[in-house]
Order: sequence, then structure tokens, then C-alpha cells
Amino acid sequence: MNKVPSLPYIRIIRALQRGGFIVVRQRGSHIRLHRRTSEGTVKITVPAHIPVKRSTLARILKDAKIETAEFLKLL
Repeated sequence: MNKVPSLPYIRIIRALQRGGFIVVRQRGSHIRLHRRTSEGTVKITVPAHIPVKRSTLARILKDAKIETAEFLKLL
């Protein structure tokens, strides 16, 4: 298992967009992204922080159903 890095939110959002997520809206310091799958719509929220904490990013990836190794390839 790869260690989750601490990254700025811009890099996280760009990587998630490469993974099929679409930015739906931003309210304050939180950016909402959606991705349609065969099981339904996956919705995640990324805080606009520099940097996003490793534990927060790990939870985002878990909610997005993306493995850490796969996410690192999208960077």
C-alpha cells in the first residue's frame, strides 16, 4: 500500500478530473465533484486547502473508490 501524499487542492482536483470526475460547484472553501458509474453517482467534496492533509486525502480517495496507487498515476 502506497503512502498518501500531502498535496495542494488544485493538484488533487486535476488528478480526479483525469479520473473522470467533474467539478459541479464550489461553495466557500469546498469544491464538489461528481462521477457517474454503473452503480450510481459518486459524490465527493475536496476542501480548498494548501496543503490538504494526508488523512483528508485518504478519506476522499476512499469515498471516491480510487486506490492510492491509481491516484498517484493520475498525478
